[in-house]
Amino acid sequence: VQLQASGGGLVQAGGSLRLSCAASGSTLDSYVIGWFRQAPGKEREGVSCISSSGDDTYYMRSVKGRFTISRDNAKNTVYLQMNSLKPDDTAVYYCAADASSATCHYGMNYWGKGTQVTVSS
Repeated sequence: VQLQASGGGLVQAGGSLRLSCAASGSTLDSYVIGWFRQAPGKEREGVSCISSSGDDTYYMRSVKGRFTISRDNAKNTVYLQMNSLKPDDTAVYYCAADASSATCHYGMNYWGKGTQVTVSS
């Protein structure tokens, strides 16, 4: 599975971005998908996760109520809608996929290249 994250950019605080994670080489409908982020000088952290069916989602506490993860298996794409962005959300965002786990974790099998999100104050 090859993953391509896109949709990052520069936005002012309070603005919105929608990240996309497009897959090729395999269909995503049997994969759990996660979004992770890493800011300069900080460790990678798990932002959100969605089950293969889309029925179960997870959000880290600081993004709950602002970010929404969704998937369109017909388009082989997972999205992360990010609203009310804050400067602390500035990071490189990565998507990852795993077919052998029901939850997201830092050792997921497949990782895409990141997309930069920069939120100015």
